[in-house]
Amino acid sequence: MTIPMIIELRPLEPDDWPAVRAIYLEGIAGGMATFQTEAPTWEAWDAGHERRCRIAATEAGTVVGWAALSPASSRPCYAGVAGVSIYVAAAARGRRVGRLLLSELIAESESAGFWTLQAGIFPENTASLALHAACGFRIVGRRERIGQLHGCWRDVVLMERRSAVVGV
Repeated sequence: MTIPMIIELRPLEPDDWPAVRAIYLEGIAGGMATFQTEAPTWEAWDAGHERRCRIAATEAGTVVGWAALSPASSRPCYAGVAGVSIYVAAAARGRRVGRLLLSELIAESESAGFWTLQAGIFPENTASLALHAACGFRIVGRRERIGQLHGCWRDVVLMERRSAVVGV
């Protein structure tokens, strides 16, 4: 008999970095999640992400996914706009971990005053496109041949979610 594990969400802490980094490295290795080719240090990752709205998904105490926001700009007029990062460990994919993380990230972002969330997704990453669409994101454009990854030009689909409660 298989006992399903419970996924719990909690704030992402600095001590989670080894697991967060390992999951990020899986995303890098798959070539479907980011233009990055190596994981940053904790200090660089920490500096590049909002202090608020950092979430870890755990299963039996082990981090199996994470989500965080990055500021869209340092200009004050964009203080309520952020980019979404969401990564799920390969072993936990297909179990709604991403949906739990993104739903919680949206709720936390609205509580923190964010009115627009943005995501840039490779068009081949159909699972991420579907996840974001299911959570209220819409396609606002496609940047063609915007960057190279391993010598190949890649497109990025731009998606955004506007809050119905913040900034209206």
